[in-house]
Amino acid sequence: MSKNEKKEEAGVSVFFSSIGRFISRNWSFICAFFVTFALATAILWYDANTTETFASFSLEKYEVGQIAFEDIVATKSLPEDIQYPVSIEKGERIIKKGFPITEEEYFKLQKMADSPVYVDYRAFCDKVLYLILLSVLWIVLFNPVLLRKKVEIKEVILECILFVIVFFATSFGMKNAIFQNPYTLPVMIPSVFSAFLVAILFGQTSAIFFGSLLALGVLGASSFQIVPTLYTLAVCISSARIVMKIERRIDMVFASIMQAVLSVVFIIFLKVMFNADFNDSVFIFPGLALNSFLSGILVLGFLTPLESIMNTASVFRLMDLSDQNTPILRKLLLTASGTHQHCMMVAQLAENACKEIGANALLARVGAYYHDIGKMEHPEYFTENNIDTANKHTDLNPSLSVSVIKSHIKLGVEKAHQLRLPKSIIDIIAEHHGNSVITYFYNKAKEKDENVIPEDYSYPGNPPASKESAVVMLADVCEAACKSLEKPTAQRLEKFIQDLINKKIESGQLDNSALTFGELTKIRDTFVRILAAYYHGRIKYQNQKDPDATGDSEKDKSASSENKGDKDKSDSSESKSDSENKDTKEAKDTRDGEK
Repeated sequence: MSKNEKKEEAGVSVFFSSIGRFISRNWSFICAFFVTFALATAILWYDANTTETFASFSLEKYEVGQIAFEDIVATKSLPEDIQYPVSIEKGERIIKKGFPITEEEYFKLQKMADSPVYVDYRAFCDKVLYLILLSVLWIVLFNPVLLRKKVEIKEVILECILFVIVFFATSFGMKNAIFQNPYTLPVMIPSVFSAFLVAILFGQTSAIFFGSLLALGVLGASSFQIVPTLYTLAVCISSARIVMKIERRIDMVFASIMQAVLSVVFIIFLKVMFNADFNDSVFIFPGLALNSFLSGILVLGFLTPLESIMNTASVFRLMDLSDQNTPILRKLLLTASGTHQHCMMVAQLAENACKEIGANALLARVGAYYHDIGKMEHPEYFTENNIDTANKHTDLNPSLSVSVIKSHIKLGVEKAHQLRLPKSIIDIIAEHHGNSVITYFYNKAKEKDENVIPEDYSYPGNPPASKESAVVMLADVCEAACKSLEKPTAQRLEKFIQDLINKKIESGQLDNSALTFGELTKIRDTFVRILAAYYHGRIKYQNQKDPDATGDSEKDKSASSENKGDKDKSDSSESKSDSENKDTKEAKDTRDGEK
């Protein structure tokens, strides 16, 4: 075997092995697409068998007395039957070009059109090819790069089911005389219902992409009519936009009313654009409004079971999880009050920062509420819960201290799985420290042994893979670190927070989050504004004594008033070399190891 042949054989082997790996990784998605394609093809076959066409021509083109513009020759023999008591022989010329069509010839044309053996295979194959192109477009649109998230199989399955329903409704509507008009056909199509459901369960971007695919599906199912296609695209985009502003279930009623009005407005614009009359408005306008309104009501009924089955982070599910009276958050407050207060502050920072950069603010807030639930198992080992007690890590070996600190990530993820929290919340819990080094204990261990491995003193998670997760990470470290900053003015906070963000960038913790430098600037400014307001100064009150003061002298009073409001930072802290962070507590470093 020559050298070139060996290279070609190796190339072929690599090609097939890569295909095998792709199939093994995505077999569930491939199965979902295959089933959807098969069902859509079956609908097309049903459409071809029930359409009055023969030899690739529609019966509507012919009438009695019309001069035939082509020859029609029977390709199959058809015997007599009760409905059509006339026989047709194979090769028989039914009509002749240039001659008028008689009643008997037209009767034979009807018999051929109604016969199941005469199927318009050309039209059927054209639509199958169209489905193949649509499937390719689906794969292109729903990839992690464009969608900015990893597509889950549950999302694909739901969208495939909705696509088949819409495709079938469009094809079925074309068979009914009432809905054959391109302006009445949208009354039959559940496009608003599909867009509402996908937007609430999987987000606005998924809904817009899926709405585009639905519109193209309607285009193929409606024999390429442009009016129902444009209508479907318009209502899907508007539905996806409307539901992103709702926060309560009752808001779905108002969203449905708004979409009902928009649906009527869209069809009016289409009628004006294509110069159509308004004679059928009495049926179309109420029909479209009712379709849109009932779609919102049906979505409310389907949401609860779908949220439970798919375990998605819908807006309603997130609102339920944000309730501070949920058992897990009440337990966090009672067992680790310092951690609970920290989570509330992180949630406020993360929510406002996400609003500034256009990320999912509600997801970031709820993720911040739950990001430290793993600390409930051993709250005494985290400094924010040790107000009047000694630091537990003082007498521990650094490696043991690190094991306790790192364990709150694993325990938090396990607790989240037990509570069946949405995957996006679990990801925030697992990623809010990334794989960064717990610097304080690493440095202490290095003082004893120069051969210490940094990986042994690093968090076990992965860097944040979403903007919301990254914002929670930054909010977590900034909220914790700024507590140790002396005289936290806006200028000092801005410089300090920028240093913290820079360290995260340098350590690669933000590489997978898709955050831009412009967005990081907005996040920093938001943190500074909120934290500066939180650490604002207070006026001095007259004759206010220091609780620790023992004398009543004017000197003691002056000292008491002068030091009013300062926190005691002298528990078990070690001074840091950085002049900006010289008062950083040892307990704070123990808490998150971020500085």
